[in-house]
Amino acid sequence: MAPVASSDPVYLRVVADIRRQILDGSLPPDAPIPSRAQLTRRYGVGETAARHALRVLAAEGLIVARIGSGHYVRAKPVLLPLHRWRFHDHHVPFGADLHAQGIRTTWDRRSEVVGATPDIAQRLRLEEPAPVTLTRYVFRGDGKPVQLTTSYEPAGFGEPAPDEAPRALIGRMSAHGAKITEVVEEVHTRIPEPAESDLLALPAGTHVLHVERTHWAGDRPVETSDIVIPGDRFRLVYAHPLHP
Repeated sequence: MAPVASSDPVYLRVVADIRRQILDGSLPPDAPIPSRAQLTRRYGVGETAARHALRVLAAEGLIVARIGSGHYVRAKPVLLPLHRWRFHDHHVPFGADLHAQGIRTTWDRRSEVVGATPDIAQRLRLEEPAPVTLTRYVFRGDGKPVQLTTSYEPAGFGEPAPDEAPRALIGRMSAHGAKITEVVEEVHTRIPEPAESDLLALPAGTHVLHVERTHWAGDRPVETSDIVIPGDRFRLVYAHPLHP
């Protein structure tokens, strides 16, 4: 058992030992975790400490609770690749990889004109609170939400048509005289917001991949998006062709 400083809460002894067993394979995927009563006897801690230990392990994504059955080691997920820009000509670029896996992709979208928040005004180089078209997309694979996208454009480009596919943005911008010359993506991981966890049905302890994407026309940003992808289901793949 890994040593834990005596000043640390006693439940951390339980967390450290079970975490070690999961990571070294002593407790394989789907193996049952001792119940609270078993933990109190095995580690000589109270029931409150045992309950805290299970809560921490679940929050770390190491174990999952099954109603009426107890806790089990969470199986390591198989991450599907999402190729960023490789399938840019696909009518739904996000869905190209899923189609290859036999998964049907659909999406819902809702648009409205709102005032730019300070963050969005800065990203689009607008005066606050300039009007922007806010479009929320929910992408689904076989009917289940798998990606959330919130897009912002200067209101002068008009609202996307009701049946407009995500790929059509570049063509619509071009029709308004804004030729897209560069797309910049910044990626980080974070804890999901409660609404995101509910909509994407994320297990406790699961982080999301957050992609901040901006379309540029020369030195002018003409669209920026926040893209949220479940970190336990997908991995992002970027290819950079080198031209001689």
